[in-house]
Amino acid sequence: MNEEKRDTVGKISLELLNQEAPTRDPIELEREMHKDYDKNLFEQVQDGIKRYTGDFYIVVITKKERLMENVIRHYFTNRISCPTPDWDQTVYGYNRQGDILSFMWVVPARDICRHFYDNALMIAPEERWLLDFVLKFYSGDLLRLAKKLNCEQDDSPLLVS
Repeated sequence: MNEEKRDTVGKISLELLNQEAPTRDPIELEREMHKDYDKNLFEQVQDGIKRYTGDFYIVVITKKERLMENVIRHYFTNRISCPTPDWDQTVYGYNRQGDILSFMWVVPARDICRHFYDNALMIAPEERWLLDFVLKFYSGDLLRLAKKLNCEQDDSPLLVS
């Protein structure tokens, strides 16, 4: 049996922190990161199609590792109910009848939301789409949407999980 010795994420992260800044093109780095994102998103769609008979949702939770500031992980899951909007969350809805995956919302990290909210008038035009989601999150519009999609009463204090 051929066993490969693999380094831990912590070891790799520490080595990268000690290196000089990468000279690779930022666009190339972004594309590389999204290849895995798209692959994982597609896997969740395929899993959801097998598991559910109707529409479903895909939730992506983004977490920055506490001890490794340069490591960000995306956790993908599918579910039948629309999730409660939360920090570090991206939600997609899958419509089985039309075989359509739709981006629904993204709520960035708490500190980013606070920055966008406090500086709404100074947000660059190309980031206004994100500001719109932040404002909808703070106003409760995303929560009302989740409740509506789960066929819950608007004044219901509980959401289906």
